[in-house]
Amino acid sequence: MPYDQTMLPKLKALFAFTLVIVSFSGLSARASPKPIPVKVVVVAMFEQGQDTGDAPGELQFWVERDHLDRVYPLAGGYHAVRMNGQGEMVVLTGQGTAHAASTIMALGLDPRFDLRHAYWLIAGIAGGSPERVSLGSAVWARWVVDGDLGYEIDAREIPRDWSTGYLPLRKARPFEQPAAPLDGQVYELNAALTQWAFNLTKNTPLTDSDKLKQIRAEFDGAAAQRPPLVIMGDEISSSTYWHGKLFDAWASEWVRYFTGGQGQFATTAMEDTGTLLSLKSLAGAGRVDWSRILVLRTVSNFDQQPRGMSAADSLAHQRIGTYSAYLPSLEAAYTVGHTVVNELLTHWPKYATADFGANVSTRPAP
Repeated sequence: MPYDQTMLPKLKALFAFTLVIVSFSGLSARASPKPIPVKVVVVAMFEQGQDTGDAPGELQFWVERDHLDRVYPLAGGYHAVRMNGQGEMVVLTGQGTAHAASTIMALGLDPRFDLRHAYWLIAGIAGGSPERVSLGSAVWARWVVDGDLGYEIDAREIPRDWSTGYLPLRKARPFEQPAAPLDGQVYELNAALTQWAFNLTKNTPLTDSDKLKQIRAEFDGAAAQRPPLVIMGDEISSSTYWHGKLFDAWASEWVRYFTGGQGQFATTAMEDTGTLLSLKSLAGAGRVDWSRILVLRTVSNFDQQPRGMSAADSLAHQRIGTYSAYLPSLEAAYTVGHTVVNELLTHWPKYATADFGANVSTRPAP
C-alpha cells in the first residue's frame, strides 16, 4: 500500500492519546491498591502506656502474643491499628462511648481495609455483679443495653415509692411499661454465634489465686465465691462509672426491662454501645457483617462494695491498674478471646462463608 503522509498527524495523535490512557491507568492502580482483607478484628478500649513492653492494658497482650507488628496509622481514629500476616487486626478505641463510636467508624470507612467478611471480637475488662459472676471470669454477652440514655433526678429527691431516680426516656416513673427503647439503645447480638463462642471456650482454665479467694470471701452474692469461669451473661454499657449495691439492683432491672425479660445482667462496661452503633451503621452501608460480632467482657472488679464497707469507700479504691482482679481479667480476655480468634484463623476457609444465622437485631423481641 502506498505511504499516505496525511495519516502521520493522526497516528501521532492516536499514539499520544494511548500513552495518556496507559499512564493514567498506571497511576490509578498505584493510587488505589487492593484493600487488605481482614479476617478478625479485636477491639480493645484502653492501654496504660505503650503498646508493648510496659504495664499492660487491654491492647498489649494481643500485640505481643499475636505478633501484631504491622502498624497502620488511623488518621480519623484514636490510635493506630495493628495487624499480622494472618489477617488478624487489633484496634484501640479509647475510653468512653464517643471515642469508641468515632474510632470504629473511622476504621470501617478506611479504604485500605476490606472488612466485609471480618469477625469482630470486643474483648475488655468490666465490673461484674457478684450475683452472676466471680472475679477473673469471662462473660459472653448476647444483649448489650445502653445505660446512659434516660432521665435522672437527684437521689435526695426520689419519691418514697420509687426504687430509683433514673428513668427511661419519655417515661414518668421507673420502668414504666411498655418499654420503648430508642434506636441503638438495645443490641441483641447473634445468639448462634455467641453460643458457638461459649461452647468453644466454656472449659478454658482461668487463673485463680489465694489473693482472689480472699477478696471473694468479702462479698455476698450467689456467684461471688466461685472460682473464675466462662459464662454467658449480658452487659449494661454506659460512660458513667457507677458503683454500689443499689446501682447493681438498678442495672439488673434495667437490662430485664429493655430486653423484655430475656437479658440477665452480669457485667458493666463503658464503650460497647458506641462500638455497636458504628458497626450497625457500617453494616447498613455494606462494609461489615452485622451477624459476625462478639462481645467478651472479663471481671476485674465487683460493681459494688464488699461486706461491711460503704459504697463511697469502695469506689475510692476503683482505679485502672488497681482493680482486685486486674491482671487476671486481662489474662482471661486474651486467653478466652484468643481461643476464638485462633479457631477462626486456623480454619478460615470454613468460617469465611459460615452462616451462624441472622437472628440479630438492635431492639428487644416483642
